[in-house]
Amino acid sequence: MAEVHRDRGEKRLLYESLGVKEYWIIDVQNASIWAFAIADRGSRRIDQSLVLPGLEIALLEEAFRRSREMNHGKVSAWLMSQFQSGLED
Repeated sequence: MAEVHRDRGEKRLLYESLGVKEYWIIDVQNASIWAFAIADRGSRRIDQSLVLPGLEIALLEEAFRRSREMNHGKVSAWLMSQFQSGLED
């Protein structure tokens, strides 16, 4: 958990100084992603990427979960099908 605090504090300041608009903290062990947008000398949690419009963070978390049960080729195919169906909507 200390690493998360470092990512949200010290590293966020570095990212902000470099002009980064968005960053993600990925917890591979728990298959979770915390995505943040940086603005106005602070950050806020987001559910959808602002840099990659339409990309839902929950979709990436589901891909992480599936990667524990399926081979990466099947996960990639599933993820691509999700992207394609999102384009059709």
